[in-house]
Amino acid sequence: MYQNAALLAVFLLIYSAVAGRIERSLISGPIVFTVIGFLLGPDVLGALRINITGEGLRLLAELTLAMVLFTDAANADFDVVRRNLGLPERLLGVGLPLTILLGFLFAAIVFPSLDILEMALLATILAPTDAALGKPVVTNRAVPVVIREALNLESGLNDGICVPIVVILLDLAVGTQIEGATIGHVGWVVVEEIGIGLIVGLVLTWLTILVLRFAERYGWIGEHWVEIPIVALAAACFAAAQAAGGSGFIACFVGGLLLSGLLLSGLGARHKEELLRGAEHMGEALALLTWVVFGGIVVARMIDRVTWPALVYAVLSLTVIRMPPVFLCLIGTRTSTTDKLFIGWFGPRGLATIVFAILVLDAKLPGNDTVILAAGWTVLLSVIAHGVTANPLVKAIGSRSREPPKVRAPLTQIDDLRNNTPENLLGPKKPGS
Repeated sequence: MYQNAALLAVFLLIYSAVAGRIERSLISGPIVFTVIGFLLGPDVLGALRINITGEGLRLLAELTLAMVLFTDAANADFDVVRRNLGLPERLLGVGLPLTILLGFLFAAIVFPSLDILEMALLATILAPTDAALGKPVVTNRAVPVVIREALNLESGLNDGICVPIVVILLDLAVGTQIEGATIGHVGWVVVEEIGIGLIVGLVLTWLTILVLRFAERYGWIGEHWVEIPIVALAAACFAAAQAAGGSGFIACFVGGLLLSGLLLSGLGARHKEELLRGAEHMGEALALLTWVVFGGIVVARMIDRVTWPALVYAVLSLTVIRMPPVFLCLIGTRTSTTDKLFIGWFGPRGLATIVFAILVLDAKLPGNDTVILAAGWTVLLSVIAHGVTANPLVKAIGSRSREPPKVRAPLTQIDDLRNNTPENLLGPKKPGS
């Protein structure tokens, strides 16, 4: 235990000293930590002895995703979201279902041995995106704010939307006894997962805001404790919703949205960064630790069991299954073809897919190995591909958006220019000249 702690602490110390430089390069933090986990893990050098059970891995991934969801939502720019709500609506209401449908059709072609429910599960667990894997895309101001907020909001909501779908499919796949009609059961699961998550997230966050406003008014918030309340609130939203039978992920994202909307009106913008800093740092630390575990445990075993169908489906999932639905759902908006392709490409698969894959693993389905292998390779390729391309494509779209627009002169000005020839500027011609 102490050897693991020492190795991770030393590596985190070194990484923190050069993190800013790494984030500006072609290598992202998840790439670095996945590689370190793989190299130091038990299957290569054996220096990092990761003795974590499936339940422990699930808890780590779930807490990480919950913290990231909360802070992403809390940082959402509501003014931009209100002005451009059409983009997230299209990505979630049209693009997400099309992505799941296309993923199901390709799963039927690539993995004919899976049954229908397992194909649907594979398509669903690979549909949610993880904005953190392409961090420069949602944080760099060179990217148009409309695109940044659309991708951030899509990433925050699509995993919450997929939660009840995954639960329903798992219930059907493992042969759970359904009381009453299937439609009634499906409706109940949706209400339970989403409804309880909404209520818990809204109530806990609203109460927390009241407490923080009261404490701020009387100067009770200690300087060294200002970053703690939001960390505790995010953890409370997730744990309370899960304990009540709802979706902790939905609770976290809804709570973060409410916090973002009410925090500025109550405590002021100057406190927002201070309050969120602790939760953001906690989310980033947990995410990097998750990638170490992913590299040390999952990647090594995937390499030993790699299959061509799994690789093919992983590539398809990042390209054909994601990009055409996004392109189609954005037709009719004011986004250019380049913007549509940019949004379609940055659909990285990460923490949500890992969490859902662990849920599928616990169900012990006949096609578990195929589903987990395809999901694992998709995440691994996404970590590399989206991490490497984030900064170059951000730079490209930033330079394009800075180009001055070509404005055509009004016809009246053109006529004036035509008439203002040197000859005309000298005045009317004299007779006989």
